Amino acid sequence: MTRPVLILLVDDEVAIQKAMAPLLRSRGYTVAVAGSGREALEAFEREQPDLIILDLGLPDIDGTEVCRRVRERSETPILILSARGAEHEKVVALDQGADDYVTKPFGPEELMARVRAALRRSLGREQTLHGQLQRADLTIDFDRRRVLRGETEIRLTPKEFELLTLLVTHSGRVLTHRAILKAIWGSHSVEQPEHLRVLIGQLRKKIEPDPSHPQYLLTEPWVGYRFSAELE
Repeated sequence: MTRPVLILLVDDEVAIQKAMAPLLRSRGYTVAVAGSGREALEAFEREQPDLIILDLGLPDIDGTEVCRRVRERSETPILILSARGAEHEKVVALDQGADDYVTKPFGPEELMARVRAALRRSLGREQTLHGQLQRADLTIDFDRRRVLRGETEIRLTPKEFELLTLLVTHSGRVLTHRAILKAIWGSHSVEQPEHLRVLIGQLRKKIEPDPSHPQYLLTEPWVGYRFSAELE
């Protein structure tokens, strides 16, 4: 018999623990709780969770450091909790290997959607994409490197297709500007975000029905971009 999914909830606020742990359990998850970075690392080794929900503002070890240490040993998905306006901390955590974030305050359904998406992605982490992917009227053929909207083929440059493939590979996950720049242009380009803004703009004009209101390539302000998983 398969064991229930185990989530490690790391937050030093008792009110958050009391609100989130019952919510997660009510959706069928098993929950372990830690109130500090040290407790989190010990629980991670002991419990081997399927997903970690990690607050960045911990009283002893910084949440980004906890993220880094976990990522050194495991690909366990990490969903970070952060205060509104803490964009720099979000970016650092994401660059350290976190999978996604939720900004406080957040609604229960937003949290559960992020949890489900992170768990889905963990099943296919690092897979090479093959065949076709369908999103509404958009079709991406990875083997033939073709993109169609309806029956009409969309001509993409090699860099545009590379960017699209990168975002789709991590569908639903936010990728930071730095991570995308490094993947597409190499480490020498991480301080040149204008390259990415131009490429995203070009790609949106080609694949979005309305580039001014994108439904596929979503912007996470001050952080990065994600390919929408809502159409799955």
